[in-house]
Amino acid sequence: MTLSRLACLLLAAAPLALSAPARAQAQGQPQGQASPAPGRTLRVAPHADLRTLDPVFASIVITRMHGLMIYETLFAWDSKLRPHPQMVESFSTSEDGLTWSFRLREGLRFHDGQPVTARDVIASLKRWMGRDTVGGKLAEYTAALEASDDRGFSLKLKRPTGMVPFALGSAVGQIPAIMRESDAATDPMKPVTDTIGSGPFRFNRAEWRSGARVVYDRNADYRPRAEPADGLAGGRVVKLDRVEWVIMPDPATAAAALQTGEIDIWEQPGQDLIPVIGRSREVRVERYSSLPNQAMLRPNHLYPPFNDPRARLALAYATDQADFLAAGFGDERWWKRCGSYFVCGGPNGTEAGAAGYAKPDLDTARRLLAESGYKGETLVLTSSYDIAHIGRMAEVAGEALRKIGMNVDVQFADWGTVTTRQANRGPVDQGGWNLFVTTASGATMQSPITNIGTNMACARAWAGWPCDEEAERLRNAVAEARDEAGRMAATEALHRRLAEMQPYRVLGQYDQPYARRANISGVLEAPVMVFWNIEKR
Repeated sequence: MTLSRLACLLLAAAPLALSAPARAQAQGQPQGQASPAPGRTLRVAPHADLRTLDPVFASIVITRMHGLMIYETLFAWDSKLRPHPQMVESFSTSEDGLTWSFRLREGLRFHDGQPVTARDVIASLKRWMGRDTVGGKLAEYTAALEASDDRGFSLKLKRPTGMVPFALGSAVGQIPAIMRESDAATDPMKPVTDTIGSGPFRFNRAEWRSGARVVYDRNADYRPRAEPADGLAGGRVVKLDRVEWVIMPDPATAAAALQTGEIDIWEQPGQDLIPVIGRSREVRVERYSSLPNQAMLRPNHLYPPFNDPRARLALAYATDQADFLAAGFGDERWWKRCGSYFVCGGPNGTEAGAAGYAKPDLDTARRLLAESGYKGETLVLTSSYDIAHIGRMAEVAGEALRKIGMNVDVQFADWGTVTTRQANRGPVDQGGWNLFVTTASGATMQSPITNIGTNMACARAWAGWPCDEEAERLRNAVAEARDEAGRMAATEALHRRLAEMQPYRVLGQYDQPYARRANISGVLEAPVMVFWNIEKR
């Protein structure tokens, strides 16, 4: 699309952004209702609508962003992904490394006024361990979780691992959010619908309008840590009265709204619109993460043909990363090819074993597909244009796989429906799926411990449910390595196994900037965008 065409789209969308009565109606705001002063209200266009409220149930980014607004974790990662105490006041480790003892900060309270206790922590951690990749790995080492008093608890291990603070501060996948015991003790296979956390914001359920807006109010009772903010760590000082997520699925409308000041931040602007919005003196385009994100094509390992590793390897030989990345992210300055499951340029960015399919080989792909026993059955690729780059890459996937003889049906729906369907373990005729395209943050994918897609722990794995005992043995070796050399050797061995087993097809990596008005400052470098520390002048 040409810049002149984009400019026309923005002009056409501008009246939508400027119409206050239409905006109030779209957002479900009652006529005449007073709002907080504009200078103390931050309006953000997020990348997707919020449908699932439980950040321990769902691993999708918008739910994680929501979770970090209203919940806290025991530890938190700084901008370099190093863990620091957050809800924890102090901790210690026994000489044999098998017992970790923790004490909560004094004065922690849930939004309903109840104190946060060790019982809440234990129930929350047990639920998280049953849902998340990182939590599941920590569960393998855990012998017991025990409370010593209202603020003290211990984690007893079967064998030593140094990943405990890193895991308890995880900001990827399903986060270890500390909930009330009554919420956390519910069925982990069903999402919690109450939204009572202890974090710096409160969820304003009364003003939540699905498809239009999500509202958060400052938690006046919250006590931040005394340290400076750094990533998700340190003092979560809220400098706003209110944050509103204004749902704007149309990129041209969001771009116009940012330029006119209708919104203050556009969390994930489309790369094709960045040259246009970047020309405005009132707009700044920046990055909030130093690691690039990863794109992937995820197969369902439960059903043919992708229960056979040859069919999954066919995906790698059939696809050219550049085709996907150009369709999804436009200008090549925003993306690069990369064969690493653990992000090129990151601390674990090996490409061991991936050289063979760095370039497409359709004949090899067809041979592998035939050897897997595929007979032309319809394969459902579920996707959404709510996140435009994902929808565009899904179209590319359909075209590429048809060239090797796959009968692919690309089915589009809203993103909430797509993510709900991803959790369905049934066959296609019972609402299941065969493939989807998605993206994940570099913070999530850069480590064998946190990478949700390379967890091959069968039923405990992420959607797609890959299962490989050898890959899991090698992942354990990474977690238990005693030094850097041992960790890197174990990571390379793991990567070679993954290149054979193909839990998903890596589609490359890309940078996702955000855009803000010039009067907004204090956006932190973090795995996802957070809204404490931000000021609006």
